[in-house]
Amino acid sequence: MHGHQHAPQGSRAGRNWPGPWRRTPGRVLGTSLVRLYQLTLSGFVGNTCRHLPTCSEYAYEAIARHGLWAGGWMGLFRFLRCGPGGTHGIDNVPEELAPRFRWFLPWRYREIGRKRGCG
Repeated sequence: MHGHQHAPQGSRAGRNWPGPWRRTPGRVLGTSLVRLYQLTLSGFVGNTCRHLPTCSEYAYEAIARHGLWAGGWMGLFRFLRCGPGGTHGIDNVPEELAPRFRWFLPWRYREIGRKRGCG
């Protein structure tokens, strides 16, 4: 091998998070909307995301992992951080959310990822 690895035989190689997630109606709707954006409008917007994963990949994973409500807020706040003067770098979706992130306090989701990638 010369410094690169191939995906294992039979694995999914794709743009979005391949991990296991519950296919609830909200999650399927949310991830479908993100995928629709990726297949249509994303090409017109261009490759301008300042983060890895990209904002749409982040939103897809956040919705798949944490549901439409929490993941949707996380995706929105991530998108807002991507503008001029915002953060940049690697900013992964947290595997689990701290208890302080409650559904009835959506403004708290903007704190996720704010400190990572700055500078």
